[in-house]
Amino acid sequence: MQHADCFQLGYIAKLHGYKGEVSLFLDVTNPEDYKTLDAFFIDINGQLTPFFVKSFTLKNKGFAAVKLEGVDSENDAKIILRKSCYLPLSILPELDDKHFYDHEIVGFKLIDTRYGEAGIIEQVVDNNVNPLIVVMNGEKEILIPFIDGLVQKVDRKAKTLHITSPAGLIEMYMGEE
Repeated sequence: MQHADCFQLGYIAKLHGYKGEVSLFLDVTNPEDYKTLDAFFIDINGQLTPFFVKSFTLKNKGFAAVKLEGVDSENDAKIILRKSCYLPLSILPELDDKHFYDHEIVGFKLIDTRYGEAGIIEQVVDNNVNPLIVVMNGEKEILIPFIDGLVQKVDRKAKTLHITSPAGLIEMYMGEE
């Protein structure tokens, strides 16, 4: 399995006890969707290595206590500590033209109904209070709050995200009136 065929699920945050159990931080929109995981990949020195899940207990704030096959001691667990975890893109269901996975729109052109082409999407900051789309227009960074009704269309073929941003938002970043 290659990195290009996967999406980042999260990372091994810390040890959880002394018998090889670890705390996995699920860096995803809805951690509940992953509570029945039976396996995932861990990036060990650039190589995606499969690990099978013995037990998975969802905790709070996106964390899960996970016991993996073959990780039976504190020393075993230290090897995977702070390592990124991945799943194949193929397990994600296809979304309609109004929804997207955060990772898939990175590199897309952002087209606003008011402003026009605003730049290239650098990342989606998925915090609970105020999720943002980060767009670069040359040297200028534009932060667009992810509000209801923002997305008009996701065009995966053309690699464009069409939005209607709040009036004047993009112009404010661009120094226009």
